[in-house]
Amino acid sequence: MGRLFGTDGVRGIANTELSCELSMQIGRATAMVLSKNLKGKRPKVLIGMDTRASSQMLESAITAGLCSVGADVLQLGVVPTPAVAFLVRKYNYDAGVMISASHNPCEYNGIKIFQSTGFKLPDALENEIEEIILDNATEIPTPIGGEVGRVKISENAVADYIEHLISVTNMSFQGYKIALDCANGSSSVSAKEVFTRLGAEVVVINAEPDGVNINKDCGSTHIENLQKCVIDNNCDLGFAFDGDADRMLAVDHTGEIVDGDKCIAVCAKHMKQLGKLEKDTAVVTVMSNMGFFKFCEQNGIKCEKTKVGDRYVLENMHENGYSIGGEQSGHIIFLQYATTGDGQLSAIQLLSVLKDTGKNLKDLADEMEVYPQVLINVRVSNFGKAQFPKDKEVQNAIKQVEDELGNNGRILVRLSGTEPLVRVMLEGKDLDKINELGESVAQVVRERLV
Repeated sequence: MGRLFGTDGVRGIANTELSCELSMQIGRATAMVLSKNLKGKRPKVLIGMDTRASSQMLESAITAGLCSVGADVLQLGVVPTPAVAFLVRKYNYDAGVMISASHNPCEYNGIKIFQSTGFKLPDALENEIEEIILDNATEIPTPIGGEVGRVKISENAVADYIEHLISVTNMSFQGYKIALDCANGSSSVSAKEVFTRLGAEVVVINAEPDGVNINKDCGSTHIENLQKCVIDNNCDLGFAFDGDADRMLAVDHTGEIVDGDKCIAVCAKHMKQLGKLEKDTAVVTVMSNMGFFKFCEQNGIKCEKTKVGDRYVLENMHENGYSIGGEQSGHIIFLQYATTGDGQLSAIQLLSVLKDTGKNLKDLADEMEVYPQVLINVRVSNFGKAQFPKDKEVQNAIKQVEDELGNNGRILVRLSGTEPLVRVMLEGKDLDKINELGESVAQVVRERLV
């Protein structure tokens, strides 16, 4: 991780940690880096945002920064993150910016930047931006007159993105009744139309954003609302998106959660059967459940494991030509159709498997056994976050648990890439035991790093 950029862009509490001043600086530095790579040509940058109250404020600041260095800006309004990644290619723009803090509460916000290819900005360019902002590495130009950037408002962004989603399948989902939880976020502008036009009967909840209710007791981080909705409305299944709609978790007709691991397993197996699973490989992170790896062994699917973060999954897929990858949290990438995780596209792909096989989601998902998993998040200080890798007592506590679990489980303790958290994760067949062991490590983290 860099000094400003984490695993998913720059993120913090809006108007304090992620201030208008910093956002404007990011806009300026981004325009400068683009101009250098474009050999002086005026950069074109599009900007999308989620439904947070602070998103318009930060949009204005980033726009001002970009224009002040001579970049032209197209404002897309409220769109999902994957819409920015798609539209930057469709509209032939030089970069795309998404203003969102994804699944975090409304007081947070973030800035992520996409290249003209639709892929997230590489580390080298993020480092250049950081150096301009933090080290004054380059003198900032101040064009005047007609050389300053111009701003346009897009009228077609959502409609163009919806057409793209509908184009990824030739199936009709008529006969399916599905529930959609839009997290009062970006999918509120698209999900109902997408699945209705694909033929499904749709029940929508949490699609009335007011600026502060994004992710609040809803969406993929609070899936109990969707579970109740599916059962109460006798739906075949349901999909929960997060605030910027780049992730999706599903619920089967009995109300049981189907997480990212199971969604990837179901889709990868079907793709392999159709001869569409490139190199018979799926890419996941070290956080994927042990049951996923067992499932892959049983079905002749190879696994690639990366660090936590969808950017690392995507890098591996892109470099090696793999077709599916993702995270347990619901970031799923279908590289044939998208350059980033896309919750609505993932839902379409999962529905297509159901339609093609004639099976329900529960039967398909139950083919993967899930090992009990415990995840304990410990909020730490900035000092504690820096100390974590070298604190001997914490590392000794982890080693003791590794030795005790042996081949019957595993422990993974890591820093969050987006929040001041240490995440303690254990898996094993004995839930009581891994709970006890996990809490013992979490307590050491609290004593040493809070």
